[in-house]
Amino acid sequence: MTLRIEHVNVTVSDPERTANLLKQLFGWKIRWQGPARDNGRSIHVGTDDHYVALYTGDKEAYGPDDFAKGKPLNHIGIEVDDLDAAERRVVAAGLTPFNHGDYEPGRRFYFLDPDGIEYELVSYR
Repeated sequence: MTLRIEHVNVTVSDPERTANLLKQLFGWKIRWQGPARDNGRSIHVGTDDHYVALYTGDKEAYGPDDFAKGKPLNHIGIEVDDLDAAERRVVAAGLTPFNHGDYEPGRRFYFLDPDGIEYELVSYR
């Protein structure tokens, strides 16, 4: 049996903003977008094989507690071929890379999106 994670669904305050950021950083595309549960909206952004579902409900405003690290999500890990090029794209998007690591089995760094959701970019090359 072969298993893989096909998608991750996260709540964001502005799905369009986050989708555009992920498209800019990773060259992903919008696979689907439309109405979602609880009068919300969702955008699926990724590749033909996997994606991140970006959901927002009908809540008028989200606060810092809505996106607190570890409630329960710690970060979204994304494998890239060229970590240095990915870091340049993160910086060009106005985001700040941090916690660089070079240990087995690969190199990595982290950044926070505008909602404070943490991403880990890792390369095994």
